[in-house]
Amino acid sequence: MKSKITAIAALATAGLLGSVQALAHHSFAAEFDADKQLEMSGVVTKVEWTNPHTYFFIEVENADGSHAEWAFEMGSPNGLMRRGWTRDTLAIGTEVMIRGTQARDGSNKGNAQTVILADTCTRLFAGTSQRDFVEDDSAKVEGCTPRK
Repeated sequence: MKSKITAIAALATAGLLGSVQALAHHSFAAEFDADKQLEMSGVVTKVEWTNPHTYFFIEVENADGSHAEWAFEMGSPNGLMRRGWTRDTLAIGTEVMIRGTQARDGSNKGNAQTVILADTCTRLFAGTSQRDFVEDDSAKVEGCTPRK
């Protein structure tokens, strides 16, 4: 009898944890607007390697000289690592150029489609969750002149 109660409790706990994980994840269309395209440059201030998505933050200089922090969502840490990323790929202080889509709520948050290292014009796989977006790692990086 005690083993049945333990088994039932274990199953209930597993089901609860599974439902919490499912609720934490979202679809691209629920959070981001594919029609609100973004292109910006900034300096990396923080990187969070957490599931289900990796986030990085950049400081962007506005037209009036003030600064704003933007957060960008990318693919899962595992997906990025399979494409060659390490925790050191985006170091704090690295200048990057971003192409992506903005959050539906208009906040300083986006889904990164392309991340380009400004010093070398190297395009990095971003792992966007946008439906029908095809990343082309071999595409020419336009609007970037390597500094090194």
